[in-house]
Amino acid sequence: MKPVLTAAQMSAADEAAMRTVSHRVLVERAGLATAIEATRLLDRVYGASVVVLAGPGANGEDGRVCARHLEARGARVAVLDATTSIERICDADLVVDAAFGTGLSRRWDAPEIEGSPPVLAVDLPSGVDPDTGVAAGRSLRATRTLAMGARKRGHLLADGAVLSGEVVVADLGIPVVDAPVALVDDADLRWLPALGRDEHKWRRGLVIVAGSAGMLGAPGLASAGALAVQAGMVLLCVPDVPRRREGPWGTEVVRLAASTPEIPEVVGAALERARALVAGPGVGRAARTQKSLADVLRATREPVVLDADALHLVDVETLRGRQERGGSPVVLTPHDGEYAALFGAPPGSDRIDAAQDAAARTGCTVLLKGPTTVIASTHVPPGVPATLVVTSGTPDLATPGSGDVLSGMVGGLLARGLPAHLAAALAAHVHGRAGASLGARCRAGLLAEAVAAVLSRRGATDAR
Repeated sequence: MKPVLTAAQMSAADEAAMRTVSHRVLVERAGLATAIEATRLLDRVYGASVVVLAGPGANGEDGRVCARHLEARGARVAVLDATTSIERICDADLVVDAAFGTGLSRRWDAPEIEGSPPVLAVDLPSGVDPDTGVAAGRSLRATRTLAMGARKRGHLLADGAVLSGEVVVADLGIPVVDAPVALVDDADLRWLPALGRDEHKWRRGLVIVAGSAGMLGAPGLASAGALAVQAGMVLLCVPDVPRRREGPWGTEVVRLAASTPEIPEVVGAALERARALVAGPGVGRAARTQKSLADVLRATREPVVLDADALHLVDVETLRGRQERGGSPVVLTPHDGEYAALFGAPPGSDRIDAAQDAAARTGCTVLLKGPTTVIASTHVPPGVPATLVVTSGTPDLATPGSGDVLSGMVGGLLARGLPAHLAAALAAHVHGRAGASLGARCRAGLLAEAVAAVLSRRGATDAR
């Protein structure tokens, strides 16, 4: 997990580093790292035309050191003062944005760039707020951003998520420890538990309550997501739909027959052997469904995932009360609209703050789905940051049924014994990675069932 810092946290890390090295040494390291990254964006260095926008602070110092190194390699470098009025940059093979870093507190409008040369941002695209990602003025859109010391929240949120381009970190020898927010990457799949030699299907049993008459796609997709992450016995209850009724669920799935009022009894009996529950995709929002869901939540002792319609059938006070009474872990998986319905307002541009607030208010693990997915919990495993960020996905995943696959994946990982925080984060990362892999090869729209199929073929640790 890669640390993600606020501007204040980065400043504290810088101060800690300067107990052993000088500011000048850090600037030299940063400038050299920037020059190395610049060479990777150039077809050739000797004779290349490079424009460095340099501001008055440490960011500008980094840019000037970069310019010195590039000139030594034979590049033609122009260093422009970012505090002056620069309307247009012409005939550049590369633009280095070292105008302003994390300390800018006013609007800044970048010059226009003729043509489409690559842009390398030093630490953060100038004008982007390091904590919220909001650009107050007109920032340059970076091809690549070289983050100094660690990623900043602004790289992952709002405008910054688009303007930063590819983010590469230069650690510079700056100690970054105990970051409360971290980015999930492939290396974190090591948290997935291996299956034992004596494994059996009931040890990873999962109950799914999903679907209704006319909404049979959701239970099939949720079941497929669960099986893709190696859930064992998957018991599917589609309320008021006879067990003999065929649907888009795999032949491995075991059907549980129940009318809506019978859900608490049937699900309760199934959870005597299963290890987790997913509820909500496609179940509808009728009052009798709300009552049955409330009864299930009161009685179940196993971890629960609440998704889709279930998020409209619960309220914050009920969830909070359940968790305060020592209830089993609950994972909420809202998109922005469901978040607004449950918490009274949309999440806004700071998705990290929104997910953290929702977790604090409910006592649950909150998986806030979106262009930047954020997982926040009040109870986390030792050594794991309380807030995790996932950026492996793609806009192609904004398609009907995609969330149903994800909820099944979270439930499947809960059934495998992962803590709620990690189950939500790793499911979101693998889901996003599978979608991005498939989306890159598709010319048509990306279907949720295709994502589930990719996951089933390749498995959770190889969805590439």
